[in-house]
Amino acid sequence: MTTYASILSGPAQLIDPEAKPQTFLVVEPEKEQRETPFNYIDTASSRAEIDVVTAKLKKLKRIAIVGLGGTGSYVLDFVAKTPVWEIHLYDGDAYLQHNAFRSPGAPSVDELNQQMPKVTWFKNRYSKMHSGIMEHAAYVDASNVEELRGMDFVFLSLDSGEAKKLIVPKLDEFNVPFADVGMGIQLDNGALAGIVRVTTSTPQKRDHFRSRVSFADGAANNEYNRNIQIADLNALNAALAVIKWKKLFGFYRDMKSEHHSQFHVDTNRIVNEDGSQ
Repeated sequence: MTTYASILSGPAQLIDPEAKPQTFLVVEPEKEQRETPFNYIDTASSRAEIDVVTAKLKKLKRIAIVGLGGTGSYVLDFVAKTPVWEIHLYDGDAYLQHNAFRSPGAPSVDELNQQMPKVTWFKNRYSKMHSGIMEHAAYVDASNVEELRGMDFVFLSLDSGEAKKLIVPKLDEFNVPFADVGMGIQLDNGALAGIVRVTTSTPQKRDHFRSRVSFADGAANNEYNRNIQIADLNALNAALAVIKWKKLFGFYRDMKSEHHSQFHVDTNRIVNEDGSQ
């Protein structure tokens, strides 16, 4: 088709150099044969000729993001651009003014004044692209943790150590792979320093998790737990977690099989540990 378009467009471009065969009209999937969770075709994958690689993620039926704070919202932004069928959002908070400065997008004053649940806010935004966004306006606790049993993968992006004490053993019991994200940021001599962490747990390797992740509810000198979050570090934390998730399911090559990684802000260094091989 590309060759055919070149043959036809060549003479036209001799007359008008600006003439192009591409119209860039939006391509929507056939409703009778809907084989994608997107509301319009993923032309980025086809353009890059990686459809076969992207299709590996299409095998995933359900994933969950527990916590839609700064990092969790960026996880959603990245995952919503993949062909997983259902993305379940769990958070009991409202979307407020401070959230606007540490999450994707740019809400208006009128939108912020609505103080709608975070899960509703983000579903409204990302359902325009992805049809499988599922909202759960609640924290994960003993009453609903069973809902995570059927997930293919879970992203944990929450500060509550008490919640993790409940969720992590249950995910182990359900044999569900998951990744926990976190940051430890401190104010040091007028500048911020610290570590961005991703710790992954899979059926092949879980013995490292409790030695790597704190189940406490936060230290007094931790800027992150005092709700001072930085959008770029949130986005980086999310990107590292999503890249690891994609490695686990064959999208990216994984030569180290690390299950714990740390990015050190002040030295720009990534440390990878706890390989499963």
